[in-house]
Amino acid sequence: MNLHQFRFVQEAARRNLNLTETARVLHTSQPGVSKAIIELEEELGVEIFARHGKRLKRVTEPGEHVLKSIEVILREVGNLRRIGEQFSAQDSGTLSIATTHTQARYVLPVPVAKLREAFPKVNVSLHQGSPDQVARMLIDDVAEIGIATESLAQYEDLVTLPCYEWQHMLVMPLDHPLARQEHITLDDLAAQPLITYHPSFTGRTKIDQAFAAKRLHPRIALEAIDSDVIKTYVRLGLGIGIVAEMAIRDDGTNSDLLARPAGELFGVNVARVAFKRSAYLRNFVYKFAELLSDKLDRAQITRAMSSRHGDFEL
Repeated sequence: MNLHQFRFVQEAARRNLNLTETARVLHTSQPGVSKAIIELEEELGVEIFARHGKRLKRVTEPGEHVLKSIEVILREVGNLRRIGEQFSAQDSGTLSIATTHTQARYVLPVPVAKLREAFPKVNVSLHQGSPDQVARMLIDDVAEIGIATESLAQYEDLVTLPCYEWQHMLVMPLDHPLARQEHITLDDLAAQPLITYHPSFTGRTKIDQAFAAKRLHPRIALEAIDSDVIKTYVRLGLGIGIVAEMAIRDDGTNSDLLARPAGELFGVNVARVAFKRSAYLRNFVYKFAELLSDKLDRAQITRAMSSRHGDFEL
């Protein structure tokens, strides 16, 4: 048995047992993938996949155990590579970060700049996506560290730690009728067209839950993944915006909008940092985590990575 066989089996499972797609992703031929899988099955003496003719139909019960072992083996192979990188180049390499647009735009610039100052030979690669895509990029070893608010704690293969708390803000034109109202309620908002995040982004779950708890049905006029897009449409008069507080800065760029804290309406959100379980982290990965939040340090991350638990709270 060899690592190529392991990768073929793992990728076939990830690609819904489509060997053509598996071969394309791994830059090889479909017959080569099929042959390698069969050879591994013969060597192990079990069928990893049940078949209908030449097509793979499902993962067998012994196949489930084989896949778990393969995942451990390939993860440790990746760790071996990282150990080599760590000790051959202590202060250089590439830090791959998976995150959402809001984090990349408003939270990460200062920590990234400080990391480059501390490790000038380290390049930074930002991968942006939905929270679920952030989790998948960590699991697939595309990124070493992930930052998001939604979803990260739902994956068994990830270790997540709280990074910082934040609340939503209401934003509206200065002349909006509600701008003169001292206390804005959920009922007030439900009567207005609203502009906010796509359901899977930036704490939208908390917004929906708050309205649902009062049996209100808000009028969502527009959904976006970009806070700047939301503010642009607020300026055009399409409705009241609900954005993350990170997107509202005292730099003059939002002087034409009124911003009101909405934590009492929608609760507090927690941005989380995540790592693939049992991954080998290089020195500058720990440093970057520490730059993200004073709640994180190397010792705490090391303890979390060695724990059986996957999700840690504030």
